[in-house]
Amino acid sequence: MSGVQDQYAPNGICFGCGPANPKGLRIKSDWEGDAFVARWRPEPHHQAFPGVLNGGICGALLDCHGNWCAVTTLMKERGLAEAPSCVTSEFSVKLKRPTPVDQELTLVARPVKVEGDAVTVDAEIRAGDKVTATCRGVFVAVKPGHPAYHRWG
Repeated sequence: MSGVQDQYAPNGICFGCGPANPKGLRIKSDWEGDAFVARWRPEPHHQAFPGVLNGGICGALLDCHGNWCAVTTLMKERGLAEAPSCVTSEFSVKLKRPTPVDQELTLVARPVKVEGDAVTVDAEIRAGDKVTATCRGVFVAVKPGHPAYHRWG
């Protein structure tokens, strides 16, 4: 599956979403109707303990997926052809139940609010029909001079 990460940041090295990071999670996200969706399958080395995904990995998945939801939301709202460089301003994760590692997980995100360069996003991890983790994050498009500016290139 190809995602917006491959399209707009093929040289990205981010641990969670960078297509060019061979040791990263390499999520692939895209819009499906009004939901921003990724499907990702954990590997055994992502476990916290037998059968359960590490909570930090849950956070990384939600952070990166939420960030790309914000990026593409700004692109749609502003009619941009290139992805703005967004960074995480804040995010809060709730681990609601153990996230299994023996199945494909679905990440779902939706923008909640856009204020200037900041986008608030709600996201969740689903294992089958169960929500295992949720997140609310604020992601901000940065300007020239910020170390993340043009990080997608």
